[in-house]
Amino acid sequence: MLAYFSYRKGLPLSIRSSLYPIFGQRIYGPIGHAADLLAVFGTLFGIATSLGMGSQQINAGLQHLVGIDVTTSNQVVLIVIISLIATISVVTGVNKGIRILSVLNMQLTIVILALFLVFGPTAYLLGAFFTNMGDYLFHAVELGLWVNPDPEDQWQGAWTIFYWGWWIAWSPFVGMFIARVSRGRTIREFILGVLIAPTLMGALWITIFGNTAMFIELYGNGGVIAAVNDDITMALFKTIELMGLGQPLTLLIATICTIMLVTYFVTSADSAALVICTLVAMGDEHPPTRLRVFWGMAIGAVAAVLLLAGGLEALQTASIVAALPVSMVVLLAIYGFCKALRAETLPEKMTMEESIKIAEDAHPDNSKVLKATSSHT
Repeated sequence: MLAYFSYRKGLPLSIRSSLYPIFGQRIYGPIGHAADLLAVFGTLFGIATSLGMGSQQINAGLQHLVGIDVTTSNQVVLIVIISLIATISVVTGVNKGIRILSVLNMQLTIVILALFLVFGPTAYLLGAFFTNMGDYLFHAVELGLWVNPDPEDQWQGAWTIFYWGWWIAWSPFVGMFIARVSRGRTIREFILGVLIAPTLMGALWITIFGNTAMFIELYGNGGVIAAVNDDITMALFKTIELMGLGQPLTLLIATICTIMLVTYFVTSADSAALVICTLVAMGDEHPPTRLRVFWGMAIGAVAAVLLLAGGLEALQTASIVAALPVSMVVLLAIYGFCKALRAETLPEKMTMEESIKIAEDAHPDNSKVLKATSSHT
């Protein structure tokens, strides 16, 4: 929706633009401001949740490597460090700090997946990937409609609903970045790309890590489940330890994973700060530096406060609360998007004057050029 209304209709790269077919010019007033503000808070709390949970896992990795205690104060320090690095990255811009860290992310990801695949139960993991994909495709609709009938069981709320809320809160953030690389694509190419590529990568990622742990439990000496029950943040590092690779290789993989966690959350924080600045600046893809600094530090501050206020439970609650109003905006945006697409298929196409009016709203300085071009045409 962001890509369509920005690159096809000439509207600002902002959430409010997807509401244009419903509210028209009023998107430049309180209605549009409210939509963008909700997207800002959704992104802020969504990424703060990630940062808070990430600091817990990074702390677990540092304890495993160098014996640093797992404490809330240490996690707050990690959040501060990550926020500072992310702020520096976002100030340098997309083509420098953010791009360099993103490329490093992908390189570390490929390295760690290859190490797990080569030194882990290779044949079991390859077979599990196809089994998992088949299981996912077969049960996706059934599980998507399943509601837990047991009122005493908290699993669905703590897992399914939390993740739904978390992803909805993330949607303006992720959508903005996908939109910015979508220029020139058809809607069909766009949808297939964002549905198929991440799904396959997610399935590969979860298979390699999850099934390695399952293999240890089912066919090895076990110990992963016990570690998770004791401290969920130690799951990854306990799995690496129980793979039985020897001290040098175990230490190498654990170190790469810890560095990878840091770079993941730095790139998430700097990207989120840039998206929030773009929303606040009415779709400006190069927002002022002062906005980048403020929102880069604000994300860290919110994560630290939530962590101090209630730990994991507070982070989960904040994400779900932020997602509720964002979901309302998303539903309205979907309606507006369908309405705009339907208008394109009707015999009475949008007139040149209507197109110019929309372009003028988005780019007032270009109105004379647009009118001159249309007259010439």
